[in-house]
Parts: sequence; C-alpha cells; structure tokens
Amino acid sequence: MRPQKLDLGQSLSSDNGIRQNKFLEVPQIVWGLNNQKIAFARACLTARMLNRALLMPSLSASLFYKEVDRLQPISFDRVFQFEKFNSLCSGFVQLGRYSDIRNETGVYEVQKGSGRRWTVQRDLDQLKQVSMDPVDGHEVLRIVGKNPFLWQDHWPVKDYARVFECLVLVDEIAREADRVVSKIRDTGKQLRSGDDDEHDGLSSQQVPYIAVHMRIEIDWMIHCKKLEQRSNITQICSSKKEIMERVGNIRGIKPPTMVYLAVADSLLEDSSILTGWSEGLVPIEKKKLGVDGIYKKYPYLIQSAIDYEVCLRSDVFVGNSFSTFSSLVALDRTQKTIRMGLATGSSSCGVDVRWPSYAYNILGESNGPHRWMTNMSDSSLQAISYGTNVISC
Repeated sequence: MRPQKLDLGQSLSSDNGIRQNKFLEVPQIVWGLNNQKIAFARACLTARMLNRALLMPSLSASLFYKEVDRLQPISFDRVFQFEKFNSLCSGFVQLGRYSDIRNETGVYEVQKGSGRRWTVQRDLDQLKQVSMDPVDGHEVLRIVGKNPFLWQDHWPVKDYARVFECLVLVDEIAREADRVVSKIRDTGKQLRSGDDDEHDGLSSQQVPYIAVHMRIEIDWMIHCKKLEQRSNITQICSSKKEIMERVGNIRGIKPPTMVYLAVADSLLEDSSILTGWSEGLVPIEKKKLGVDGIYKKYPYLIQSAIDYEVCLRSDVFVGNSFSTFSSLVALDRTQKTIRMGLATGSSSCGVDVRWPSYAYNILGESNGPHRWMTNMSDSSLQAISYGTNVISC
C-alpha cells in the first residue's frame, strides 16, 4: 500500500512518518548563517511535503554573495549534530545520508522556476505534481536551480521554529561558545566583586549580560537606507548614538552590566563603539574581551554560529528587527519562553519573560528599544525578512 500523501495546502503540524527510502536533494545552501538556516529549514519542509528524507545538504563556510564559485562548501554535520537533529525532529522531518541511497531508480531532476511569473501557487502546483506517480516512484528527487532561501514559502512560522529547535551545534563549536560566554560573565563578576554585598555571593554563571547585535557597518547602512526608501518605512536604520541611548533606557538593568557587542569584524578597529554608553553599562567586543583568537580559528559560518549562541544565551538581547540574524535570535528566545510555559505565541508581552528581547530600531517605552516577541502565529516566515514579525507591546 502506498503511503498517504500530505495535504500540501495546509499547515504541516501533525507528526507523520517520513519514508526512509525516498530522498530529496537540494542545491548547496549559501549566504549568511541565518539565511542558510532558513534555507535549510525550507528544504526540510519541502521534503516533508513530499514525504521524503532530505539528503544532508552542503552548507557554505565562506560568505560571497555574488561569486558563487568562491563559496567554500562545508558539510552540515561539521556544524550541527546529524543524529541529534533526527532524534529531536523524529516524525516531523528527517535527514538522510548519501550512503542510504540504494540506486534502485534513476534520479529525477526538478527545475525550480524563477522570476515574477513563478508564483506561490505555481510552485505549490509543481510540488503536488512531483508528489505523485510516476515522478514519486524515483528514489531521489533532485531540485536544481536557485538556492532554497529563494524558494517560495508555504509554511507557518511555527513549523520553521520546530526545525530550528532541532539544530544543535557540534560539541567543538558549542564548547567555543561556552568559553566566550564564560569570559563575558567572569569579566562581569570581576566588575561587580566588592561593589556591594548583593553581588558578592553571585557565581559567574549568575552574572547577567546584555548582547547587542549592532548593525552599523557601511554596507548595512547603505542597504537599510535603500530599504527605507523603497518601503517608505523610517524605523529600519539606527545610528550608533541611537542604539546606545535606547539600550541605556532599558528598565530593570542593574549596574554594572556587561554589554557584549556582536559586530562585524570591520568594526573591531573602531574604538568609538566602546565609548558613549550610559553609566553602568560596560561595552565589550570579542577583541577587547580577548577571545578573537577563538573566532579566527574558524571560517565565517562557524564564527557567526558562535556569536549567535552568545546572543541566544544572553540575559537580555537587543537587535534590529530587519536583520535576519537578530530576528532568528528573537524567534529562538520566544520559542524557548513558550516551551518553558511562560507565555503563548501571541500574548506574551505582559509577561516578565526570562529571556527578554528588544528591537533597537523601534522606539519603545521610556525612550528605550521596543520589546520584541516573535509572532509565532504568522502564516509564513516572510515577516522575518521584513522586520514586521514583532508583537506590539
């Protein structure tokens, strides 16, 4: 008996078994870390639609937006734990290895459409067609064409969040992130030691820190200015001064508090990013912290993965709601809050959440940054790319 096909027009929220003898192959996943995470999740959910396992894709260790031939491939399991992913996502999506292929049939290639005429509906119709015989009889479907990040989106935010939850860094990278976080907290403990009796009894792991994903590099400012003009929205770009002022106005922060600045390498030589902060906030970046050597050992993708983990584990996170990096950190923190039973996906602003996030590009209360909880009920991830997936508080 043939397995029952999934209804491709509905949210895939139920746990259906994934066929272990049918596979989907996708092009190399490229661009920044979080673009790659979105592309990977989109490929996983496409495979789920087709009731197939996704053949472990190749990620990109380097970052070249236009020179594709210069992209340095890196295996998925060099960054994330393969077996852990399949265990956590069991029944929802599944990864397969090329060694699992039995070569019982030829590979069937599916050409992804492109351009304005390739609508969401046309893309969905194509997926429906390849989910049926005779195409479905092939052991491997190979999608050729554009990077999965550019594919049409058919899935709600909660489905992406479920895939993201299954992405666990390999032990080596996780340990490097541990070292950076420990160094931040140890430095904060030294600042607080002897400051008053309240802080004397704190262990390093209890010393809080703020992480700020500071997007002020030249290429970002050019991009966001153009985006403001095209979209007729003014709350996208933020100056260094505006970020510092708004972070300084976050309520409930007890000085002195470490502020880790997740910035592009081009800003590490700019000492001005460390001056002008409110009294009681102590800014630090990887070079001043003395951990830049950790990052330099690795290619771009892994450096970004370490910084992502440092931001994710922070006690307070502040980012730009139009940045994919910031948006996925906020999404992960929102999901963590929901999993802990502290809030629901659409009504969490009134809760004193354990892992608060803020968007510094949007003005919030007391002239501080806007409180940021991802709207987990959105019908697609598109809002993540345009900074609109922020629940108003």
